Amino acid sequence: MKRYWMFLLLGLSLLLGGCATTIRSEVTAFHATPLNLPDKTFAFERSAAQQNDLEYRRYENLVRQQLLQLGFTDIAPAPTLKVSLSYGIESREVRVVESVVVDPGWYGPPFYDPFFRRPWRYGYGPFYDPFWYSPPLVVPREINYQLFTRHLKIVIARAAGGAKLLDVSVNSEGRDGSLARVMPAMIQAAFTDFPGPDGVPRQVDVKLE
Repeated sequence: MKRYWMFLLLGLSLLLGGCATTIRSEVTAFHATPLNLPDKTFAFERSAAQQNDLEYRRYENLVRQQLLQLGFTDIAPAPTLKVSLSYGIESREVRVVESVVVDPGWYGPPFYDPFFRRPWRYGYGPFYDPFWYSPPLVVPREINYQLFTRHLKIVIARAAGGAKLLDVSVNSEGRDGSLARVMPAMIQAAFTDFPGPDGVPRQVDVKLE
């Protein structure tokens, strides 16, 4: 019996360890048409605070990889386009009250048979217990947790004059408060089906291993 439970737990751990987390984002892109520019050379425009921000540099590199895959060229010091990005995260407390069905015959493990109302350890069957088929109870249960809202904005504009060509907003919600863990999926969502429909919010699911 012990060996059975060991194998069961090992199988569950392997199954959970191989699961991927899906990040669902709402993506809204506004862009000028046509966006098929003959010259796609770009450079990043950074604020003073972003110049020495290692977290920002990591996200910038992820955006750069997406642009290079789309045929853009990273060049300095005289690019045709400039790219900027901003991001952030907020949290709020969520309180949920739900109804839970409780078995009045449950006295706790071990030896509980889900098909009956009494544990086996009392040694008698339904013919000796007038409350064997007692109805289940419905009780309220309160759940409290933090919900995080993550947001990302990427702007591509002309280097000369600053006219915007693409403005993408990505927003996602979840219980994961690590922006570093979620941001790769949000950046990938921003460039999914690039440039996307103009001004139409859409949901994009990206799996993180």
